[in-house]
Amino acid sequence: MTFADKLIYLRRQNRISQEALAEELNVSRQTISKWELGSSQPSMDMIVFLSDHFHVSTDYLLREDAPLEDADALAKVVLRFLNSSQSMESISKQLVSIARDGVIDDEEKKMLVSISRNIEEVQQVLDELQALIASAITK
Repeated sequence: MTFADKLIYLRRQNRISQEALAEELNVSRQTISKWELGSSQPSMDMIVFLSDHFHVSTDYLLREDAPLEDADALAKVVLRFLNSSQSMESISKQLVSIARDGVIDDEEKKMLVSISRNIEEVQQVLDELQALIASAITK
């Protein structure tokens, strides 16, 4: 897998747009696009930043034959799980505020739709975490 393929994979796995990544790196969206097309390469400083940002080794980013290690994959999912747990705290507070008066108005219905989406995202992370743990146990 090339650097370009890995960048696309990592960005999509982390549900981040080219624009959002570009903003974090202080580069243009076109720069990210060129990296993903393979028409240009980032500087070493950017490689290090991407490595830290996506919680993978620079070796994984730069070497075409370097697989994403189980530990790297597990660390990445655990970090997403920790973010999900923060989302769950927020969801809990929202649900308590909705349930307080016993009446669900239109605004609260919109909140419930948003809460439902957040719970689905948390469930996806939990499923990934469970699959990685099961894979590690069977090895």
